[in-house]
Amino acid sequence: MDNVERAKTFYGKLFGWKIERFPGPKPYWHIDTGGADATPDGGMMERQCPEHSFTNYMGVPSVEKAAAKVKKLGGKICMEKTAVPEMGYFVVCQDTENNTFALWERNEKAK
Repeated sequence: MDNVERAKTFYGKLFGWKIERFPGPKPYWHIDTGGADATPDGGMMERQCPEHSFTNYMGVPSVEKAAAKVKKLGGKICMEKTAVPEMGYFVVCQDTENNTFALWERNEKAK
């Protein structure tokens, strides 16, 4: 992330995540996705070099609705809705920090 505060706002609004900095000397943020257990759900750090990127898949009820929200929040769609037969659909996106991520919708009827 080049601008952690902007990324926190983007992901917080998109998924309802709570993102808080971990104490310690190295800047690292805990991502609470709202799951039932108390274990950390994910993490985020500042970009370590220009090539540093990630692609995480986030499960959503509808990739179409989530993709529309990505655009509304200033993100971009890199790959439109794509079927993985008998498994589901994904959409590859880019956030406001130019990081790539994907939306995943489980759907055994995907063709």
